[in-house]
Amino acid sequence: MDESKTIRLAVVGAAGRMGTEVLRTVHQEPGLEVVLAVDREKVGVNCREFAGGRAPDIAVVDKLGASLDNIQADVLIDFSHGSGTAQHADTAVKRGLSPVIGATGVSAADLKEIALRCKETSIPGMYVPNFAIGAVLMMKFAEMAAKWMPDCEIIELHHDRKEDAPSGTAMRTAEVINEARQDAPTRKPRAAIKVEGARGGSYKDVNIHSVRLPGYVAHQEVIFGRLGEILTLRHDSMDRASFMQGVALAAREVKKLSGFVVGLDKILFR
Repeated sequence: MDESKTIRLAVVGAAGRMGTEVLRTVHQEPGLEVVLAVDREKVGVNCREFAGGRAPDIAVVDKLGASLDNIQADVLIDFSHGSGTAQHADTAVKRGLSPVIGATGVSAADLKEIALRCKETSIPGMYVPNFAIGAVLMMKFAEMAAKWMPDCEIIELHHDRKEDAPSGTAMRTAEVINEARQDAPTRKPRAAIKVEGARGGSYKDVNIHSVRLPGYVAHQEVIFGRLGEILTLRHDSMDRASFMQGVALAAREVKKLSGFVVGLDKILFR
């Protein structure tokens, strides 16, 4: 893609919290322009009415495919519900758009299907569990620590409207920890569980504890322990604006990738 060319974005889930933030902030980023806003809510409403005067002067529509047939766009930003993500990505790649997926609740089967469609069409795409630069660094540091400290647990804390648990960030963190370990974690004695789920859920041999409460946005602790010492890594997003630099970066760089990749680290650390 021509470096000087404006990258035109189609945003799915535009009326949601993350989508609204994209309209408000990413649209103002140099070289990026939101040309399409798609959602089942606020159909026909101008984006500036709910996202502010810095949002694009366009109305929300509810038909992705038909709208893309009548407008030129380069990248699809998807912050909708995960149940429709595979269909949205398929609609996009058929028309030459690269999908950048930040939707919640995306299944492993859907990600596999999207990766296959990107391969078949030679259109690059991304699934990003967390767009915050600090969160990506936290996962990288966790990967480094796991080589020497295989015993760890994750506590992730999110707002009470988040539907999926554990979060995609927590699951991705557990995956990189498991891949980086040189030794297996210490086997714990069988615990007397008085309340089901008290020890969290195990994924990739990492216990994950999910908290859902009003007041939180997105937070995660990764706690490593070994004889005589504890290492704690923590990242806090206090505002959804913290994710927007990563969204803008993904929008600019996704066309330069090969195939379908998972994680913003594929851009930050390449």
